[in-house]
This record gives sequence, C-alpha cells and structure tokens, in this order.
Amino acid sequence: MPLLELRNVSAGYARENVLRDVDLVLAKGEIVTLVGANGAGKSTLVRSVSGLLHARQGEILFDGKPITKLSPADRLTLGIAHVPEGRQIFLGMTVAENLRLGGYGAANRSKENEAARLDRVCDLFPILRERFDHTAGNFSGGQQQLLAIARGLMSAPRVLILDEPSLGVAPLLVAEIFQMIERLRDEGLTILLAEQNARQALAIADRGYVVENGRVTLSGRAKDLLESPEIVEKYLGAGAGGIKQLPERSKPMALKLSALIRD
Repeated sequence: MPLLELRNVSAGYARENVLRDVDLVLAKGEIVTLVGANGAGKSTLVRSVSGLLHARQGEILFDGKPITKLSPADRLTLGIAHVPEGRQIFLGMTVAENLRLGGYGAANRSKENEAARLDRVCDLFPILRERFDHTAGNFSGGQQQLLAIARGLMSAPRVLILDEPSLGVAPLLVAEIFQMIERLRDEGLTILLAEQNARQALAIADRGYVVENGRVTLSGRAKDLLESPEIVEKYLGAGAGGIKQLPERSKPMALKLSALIRD
C-alpha cells in the first residue's frame, strides 16, 4: 500500500484549475521528484498534498486513509511536513526559535522529544548548532534553506515535501542539500521533491513525474527519465532561474512569535 496517493486530483486558484486529474503514488522510503518548467503546476501539486490548497476534485490518501478535507495542521500532525518555495523562515527570529516553531505540529510535543529533535537536526546541519542563537536574517540564502529543511524535520515527519530547495542557493551548497536529501531517504524518510533543476533532482530520485500544464504527462523510474530523449531535450540542464523568490515573513510577525515561544 502506498504511503501517499493522489487519485484524479484537480486544484487551482480563484475560478481556474491549475492542476488537472493528477494521479501520483509515493511509497515509503523513496524520493519522488516532480519535473516541470516554472508554472507547470508543481507547487500547486505539493500545496494540495500538504493542505495549503484544497483539492477541488479527487482524493488524497495518506497511509490508506483519506485526508482530502483535513487542514494543513492536521496533515502535519499525521506526518506530512512542507518546506515551501522561498524558504519562508522568520528572518527576525533566531535559529533556535525557527526550529522550535517547526516542532509545534509534532504529534508528540514533550520537552524531551523536542530536545532530541533539536539535537538530531543540529547533527544533520552543524552550522545550525554553531549559530543556534543567531538571527536567521543574517544567514546566506543557502544557509536559510538548510534552516528551512531543518525546521521541516522538527515535526518528525513521515513525508517531507521540498518545493524548489535549490532556488537562490549557491551551486556548492546545492550539492550539499541534495546529498542531505539522499541521506534522509537512506535513513527511511519519504520525500516528495518539486524541483526545476531536473538533472540533479532525477539523479537522486527513485521515481519521477513530469508535470506539464497542470497534468502528469510522463512518469517512471528516475533512471529511465534521465535517459528519455524527450526529457533530455526539454528539461535536462535547466536551472532554477526565472522563479521569483517569495517574500519572507515580516519582522513584526517574527517578534510576536518570539514572544509566544518564550511564554
């Protein structure tokens, strides 16, 4: 039984559907990557999975149970964590505060479990331990991306959704991020990866889905997609350029959340 399954899912904004009749399967312990151009519907698809956008049609199953009508918070508690495009960290807060916010959705929020998860993510990303009390706004784009991934891991997810993790990141750090994604998969985490850099994404994935104009037009083993003449012509070698980074959270909101954590 798949860990995550989409059946005939359509979703969109206002009156327009962006995603149309999508079927997708994600098995436990694999990386599945979504390949497609900017605007193809990859982000809409992952938002539908995490609940940030509700499906207008079809069904989403998690561990065999329907979650189509559940809120993002309920899906997070079940084990679906979403690291959004543009990182969306709180620039006015410290590394520690950002990480602790990520743990709020965990099914078990005891102090002991929070401490264990903090140790875990700081072991994975040593720079976060070194700069635990530093303000996140002083980090480079790549370091902020590491923090965003670590924050996603703080809820101890069963499925980690990564939306354009290479966006705005220096090439050397991109390689480190993709190595870390592989390591997380090898340790048993299931990963849904939306990434415009098709070559790097498929190189670490087990399977892939090609998304064009809101529809899945091709799927298969990542190795086979890498060798597909159609994929080579359309996507391989494409970078993350052309995607605008989303605005970060405001400083006033960061201050309010900082006060909440301290209370």
